[in-house]
Amino acid sequence: MAAEFANIGLTGTERGIYTVLIFIIAYGFVMAEEFTGLRKSKPVILAAGIIWAHAAVLAASAGVSVDAVHEAFEFNLKEYAELMLFLLVAMTYINAMAERDVFEALRSWMVRREFGYRKLFWITGVITFFLSAVADNLTSALLVGAVVLAVGKNNEKFVAIGFVNLVVAANAGGAFSPFGDITTLMVWQAGYAEFFDFFKLFFPSAVNYLVPAAFMYMAVPDERPEATHEEAVQLKPGAIQVCALFLLTIVTAVSFKQFLHLPPFMGMMVGLSFLLIYGFRLKLLYHSDENDPFDIFNKVRDAEWDTLFFFFGVVFSVGGLGYIGYLELLSGAMYDGLGQTGANILVGILSAIVDNIPVMFAVLSMNLDMDLYQWLLVTLTAGVGGSMLSIGSAAGVALMGQSQHKYTFFSHLKWAPAIAAGYAASIFVHYLING
Repeated sequence: MAAEFANIGLTGTERGIYTVLIFIIAYGFVMAEEFTGLRKSKPVILAAGIIWAHAAVLAASAGVSVDAVHEAFEFNLKEYAELMLFLLVAMTYINAMAERDVFEALRSWMVRREFGYRKLFWITGVITFFLSAVADNLTSALLVGAVVLAVGKNNEKFVAIGFVNLVVAANAGGAFSPFGDITTLMVWQAGYAEFFDFFKLFFPSAVNYLVPAAFMYMAVPDERPEATHEEAVQLKPGAIQVCALFLLTIVTAVSFKQFLHLPPFMGMMVGLSFLLIYGFRLKLLYHSDENDPFDIFNKVRDAEWDTLFFFFGVVFSVGGLGYIGYLELLSGAMYDGLGQTGANILVGILSAIVDNIPVMFAVLSMNLDMDLYQWLLVTLTAGVGGSMLSIGSAAGVALMGQSQHKYTFFSHLKWAPAIAAGYAASIFVHYLING
């Protein structure tokens, strides 16, 4: 991720300070998405355009050539394109599995088992933890959140605690797998850690979940929910095969990176071709049997475009500020002032307030000289730090919208000390195992 070009070092200019204010204002709108209804991608895309327009004017005033500015701009474009294509394939597979009722069948099974609240607390948390290592934390939290809401509709206390449990589990589970969180994927694609290196974070991630879960378990009502009379959901034709193709796609992406030394997104695109071809076969075999036959391009259409465009705005906004010179200033203040360990722990705390995507992209753009232990540390902290506040991760924000006001900012804040204890414990376990 290290840029091969120098920043223009004009952070003290009036125009440079103006770009920082633009980014802060845009991110204020992102954080207020729940209240305004304005999708988070819209303000950051606008901010990215304004920041790069000012960066171009500043570069021209400093005598920087047009080619040099284009080189800096195209560096950000390359980083975004690789991650966007990777995520688009992953989202398409998740949508295909959802359309084949894979997740609905899992939800139906859990509801029909009629577990007690305490047993359901652990089952939903553990499933979310492991599911988010393959699917993203947002999808995992929403899927299992539907189960918690269905069985706890008459018990607001269980829903509130259950949703906090899901947010912590989803963020912790995504931290030890490159497929589990965008920040982990960014570190892997940047080449700072190999695919199997991330599994060294399994035990720290598990501790990050188990410590607050143990505290919350004591407050879960020791009762059984009312019977829901849920009917079993049958998988649509090809559901198992689509799941198998997704696992094959993961293997392909890892193989392209590990053995061919090509970017993982190329392996993901090859994996997409598996689904395209199999989707054609499904359409031929079952076209007359279904009211809505399988169409793979509908799954591409239904990808989380708001997230992908938000990521575009973040990459170019942070990249533009870095080109002006602000990331070098931030690097000096954090990593020179606090040291690598202190700064990386602070990254996780910042991720509870600001989304972890811009924080991690800023860290990667600083061209830091850190060893594997420190890169894994910042991967862990950026991944799990967002659990401390409900607005710190996409999972928390989404569940607040899904919960029908049963899970709120303040119901999550009540458990912040327990989550912070898990955060500290996970860092300590990482030090014991990997330090």
